[in-house]
Amino acid sequence: SFSLPLSVAKCVFVCFQSCHATKPDMLNVHLVPHTHDDVGWLKTVDQYYYGDRNNIQHAGVQYILDSVVDQLLKNPDRRFIYVETAFFYRWWKQQSSSMQQTVKQLVDEGRLEFVNGGWCMSDEATTHYSAVIDQMTLGLRFLNETFGVCGRPRVAWHIDPFGHAREHASMFAQMGFDGFFFGRVDYQDRARRMKDKEQELLWRASSSLTPPMADLFTGILPNGYNPPDGFCWDQLCDDAPIRDDPDLEDYNVDDVVTRFLKAANTQALAYKTNHIIMTMGSDFQYENANLWYKNLDKLILYVNANQSSGSKVNLLYSTPSCYLQELHRANLTWPLKEDDFFPYADAAHDFWTGYFTSRPALKRYERISNSNLQTCNQLEVLGGPASRKGPFGAGDSQTLSKAMAVAQHHDAVSGTEKQHVANDYAKRLAEGWQHCQVLVSNSLASLRGSSAEIIYCDNLNISVCPLTEASKKFSVGVYNPLAHPVTWPVRLPVNGTAYGVTDATGKPVDSQVCVFPVSRSTQDVRRNRGFARNELVFQVQAPPLGFSTYFVSLTQDQPPPPSSPQRGAPPVIQNKYLQVTFDPDTGLLSGLSNLETKQTIKLTQNFYWYNSSRGNNAESKQPSGAYIFRPNSSTPLVVSKTAKVQSFQVKHSVVQEVRQRFSPWVSQVVRLYADSKALELEWTVGPVPINDWQGKEVITRLDTSIKTSQLFYTDSNGREVLQRRKDFRPTWELKQTEPIAGNYYPINSRAFLKDDEDQLTVVTDRSQGGSSLQNGSLEIMLHRRLLFDDYRGVDEALNEASEIFPDGLVVRGRLFLTLDHPASAADTHRPLAQQVVLQPLLTFTDGDLSPETQLEFSGLQAALPSAVHLLTLSQWDKDSVLLRLEHQFQSDESQVNSRPVTVNLQKLFSTLDVLGVSELNLSANQWKDEMKRFEWSPQKGTDPSVTEVTLRPMEIRTFLLRVSRR
Repeated sequence: SFSLPLSVAKCVFVCFQSCHATKPDMLNVHLVPHTHDDVGWLKTVDQYYYGDRNNIQHAGVQYILDSVVDQLLKNPDRRFIYVETAFFYRWWKQQSSSMQQTVKQLVDEGRLEFVNGGWCMSDEATTHYSAVIDQMTLGLRFLNETFGVCGRPRVAWHIDPFGHAREHASMFAQMGFDGFFFGRVDYQDRARRMKDKEQELLWRASSSLTPPMADLFTGILPNGYNPPDGFCWDQLCDDAPIRDDPDLEDYNVDDVVTRFLKAANTQALAYKTNHIIMTMGSDFQYENANLWYKNLDKLILYVNANQSSGSKVNLLYSTPSCYLQELHRANLTWPLKEDDFFPYADAAHDFWTGYFTSRPALKRYERISNSNLQTCNQLEVLGGPASRKGPFGAGDSQTLSKAMAVAQHHDAVSGTEKQHVANDYAKRLAEGWQHCQVLVSNSLASLRGSSAEIIYCDNLNISVCPLTEASKKFSVGVYNPLAHPVTWPVRLPVNGTAYGVTDATGKPVDSQVCVFPVSRSTQDVRRNRGFARNELVFQVQAPPLGFSTYFVSLTQDQPPPPSSPQRGAPPVIQNKYLQVTFDPDTGLLSGLSNLETKQTIKLTQNFYWYNSSRGNNAESKQPSGAYIFRPNSSTPLVVSKTAKVQSFQVKHSVVQEVRQRFSPWVSQVVRLYADSKALELEWTVGPVPINDWQGKEVITRLDTSIKTSQLFYTDSNGREVLQRRKDFRPTWELKQTEPIAGNYYPINSRAFLKDDEDQLTVVTDRSQGGSSLQNGSLEIMLHRRLLFDDYRGVDEALNEASEIFPDGLVVRGRLFLTLDHPASAADTHRPLAQQVVLQPLLTFTDGDLSPETQLEFSGLQAALPSAVHLLTLSQWDKDSVLLRLEHQFQSDESQVNSRPVTVNLQKLFSTLDVLGVSELNLSANQWKDEMKRFEWSPQKGTDPSVTEVTLRPMEIRTFLLRVSRR
């Protein structure tokens, strides 16, 4: 049984009745003291916490929390909100038990309120929904277990992210938040909303979930997240303090009151009720909280004193949840919004669409780390206690979990941090994976019944694996983190020219050896790390939530490789699903056909770049930078009109390849695997040349015969898809001032073009920016190398280089293309996107395995239905596991899969017995049947929690399972 601790139950009444009284006949100004503490940006997360490297930025979070708690204790009227649990968790661990008890009292009394509550304030354009849910769960669990109900945030608070995703709002609603406040909105959108009093609205954040499941009240804050001009009293500010002694010089109370009343009444003109909110704080403020509170106390005293003279303005200390409560009590109708808040611009030529692609290598590494974390979490459950302490030592998943949570910050995976901070994020992910590798090895040893050494090859992306390069006999373990069987290509660096590959039953597996398709720059990297001449390619199959084993042995060492290259593009490559044609004159793609559905489209693809604005344009001084995308022309420059081509085709081949070289810094491999319904384009870009002192933003563009009528489609955080239209916004009449950057949108996992007959879907391996600027065309930005800062605070050009890449970063990635009829396209691209996000983990063992080794295993009794995705399986406590099941199709995108699906939880696992099931909200910090939200529109009841659960399109259900091991 589960119940609230008694001490928590006692505080419920107090914490929810802590809001100061308001006055119904006055304008109530809710003053919200707050600090915005970036979990890394100009300094690393550690440097920000300790107050180190203040020569970069004066900021020390530990001192902020010390000072705020001290000042809250001096006046019970004062309030403060805190957001970033990553910092608060660190601070809390360092406090004495008496101080912890004092802080708990402040929380119980509503004087210190947590808002948002995630480990960080995540980015909304470049994050994947699974990682956002994880980081929110991590932070909210700590608050729940530490403070109980009174520590549970009721409001989502994203004051700094650079645009806002519909899927984030949907997730926040399903996490139980009553409302959502943010600070940044497009300057044209804000102007229209201020005029029409629509800065507060109801956001319908899903086209599939039945309202109000994904409905979320949303408020746009009046000053970003800063105080009104002239009223900043932090040590980092230079506004005059309130000087209230009339016997001293420069008495200014009357002036302060007059200016504040003017600011309040002006702000009220843009909002619907007699309540307005003011954010009294900003970046890393309140390190000396006395400055703020002493002046805020006086401001409240003197402004309210004017009520005796007829003033109708009432000031009070408040919090976002208290403000939201008053808006709810107003019982008004609110404008409805069903799209999102992308792209964001803060001026005519300042579109924040560059960060959709900034630091593409870090974006890819974050995505790989997410896959590794899910595998680590799953194997911790499947392997049991032996996974945490076993033959390979003590392992844990928490180190990587926290590193991934930090990486979701809006200046982390977004690519908008300084270089040394980006390095720190990557280092944390790498260290977290090392901890997980021990856990994974222990778990696999337990499940396989063998403690043979397990080796990981983390540099396969640059074709380096010392074991496979040197060994004549080794085994490959393939763990599949998906709840469906997977077929996946494996590419291993080798030096032999022929190998025998067998599966777990001893059956031979087709394999192929190819010469490396590497660019000069990649060869330079490999020269220091690996020496393989060839690549061994074969396809593996792995059961759902389980592993299979493959055996590789060298059979031939000296003769030439069996697949010698052919010069020039072949007229066609094809398998049983797809046919791909090339132009023999240019070497470029010319067409794509689906042989099953008998569809054919014209398809050409090439690489281009935009020259970045240097900021010396007479009309605007805004250059491209980490945040801003601003090309100096609307016409991109082509890297090359032709591609030098080599093709590799072998009878009974595993893969057919066409290798294209466009320039010394751009190359591509076009791949079609034997059993694949997707065409793979593996691109390599870099070092981007800057010898002309011109920054470049590199794109690939697909031009098709599809009649798109200026429409295209992009996903929101990897889930639901939104329709986009060139030079158009659904909620206001757009005045387009940047025809390229102003049409860019985030692509988290897919984008597509379609007409009545054909849909071309592009699945990406990381978050990128893209657009459709011509009918039938889709462009995706791959890499950015810039020479100027964009004046948004980083004070550093986005010019990535390293010891390995002194001439500039080389980036490699993959795009996956599918062609289908629109009515069935999701049946292909939905599972494909999940395979790209959660890739099989490869492990290696040298030599033979012992005879008793178990070579195959599945953690499920059977694969889940095709519409259902196993989103989360992680250890919660000793006897419980956290399970999330997701319906991965929208309500209108598949005739087969857009239907409710039922899963029996007791028949789910092969090694666990489910003894009890309790349903939670999405963030796992409330029981589902106890989750009560403000009703902004009529609500319907939810299904009771039983062992047979039904998932409707786009629904995620979260369960705590009490289990025992068989």
